[in-house]
Amino acid sequence: MFIDLLRTRRSIRRFQDQPVEKEKRDLLVEAMLRAPSSRGLNPWEFVVVTEKETLVQLSQAKPHGASFLKNAPLAIVICADPAKCDVWVEDCSIASLLLHLAATDLGLGSCWVQIRLREHDARQASQEYVAELLNLQEGMVVESIIAIGYPAEQLPGHPRSSLQDEKVSFEKYGQKG
Repeated sequence: MFIDLLRTRRSIRRFQDQPVEKEKRDLLVEAMLRAPSSRGLNPWEFVVVTEKETLVQLSQAKPHGASFLKNAPLAIVICADPAKCDVWVEDCSIASLLLHLAATDLGLGSCWVQIRLREHDARQASQEYVAELLNLQEGMVVESIIAIGYPAEQLPGHPRSSLQDEKVSFEKYGQKG
């Protein structure tokens, strides 16, 4: 059941030294391409990366929170053309979530690396660094990179008791059920 998938999914930052099979990569791509998009504009673009040197370079996209990419066998860079749609961030986020859930369903681990609004260094934004590295066309932006692979760690799902029920209101804000 879908709720079981949600209950077990965790962000995984440590991966086995094992490539993700082409058949599974194809299913991951299909999951992203099936993402709903505002007005069906599909502003997203995806760059599938398996080359070790490129993964190492992607791991240097920002000073913190990306280093584990160098040990992932697969990364998918989530990009968009903002000229196509004013809600490209939301559309890319939906596609990214479907990618995470599909990875979990296939027995893979995944973790989001935020790129949008992050700095590579004092002179360059992370998005610019990744765009240059991947030779993105003019005007394209990078939202995130999703690291994917076979987990080298097994983390339990978050317990029901850790969920923040206090953040749920009914009918009007502040009304508790």
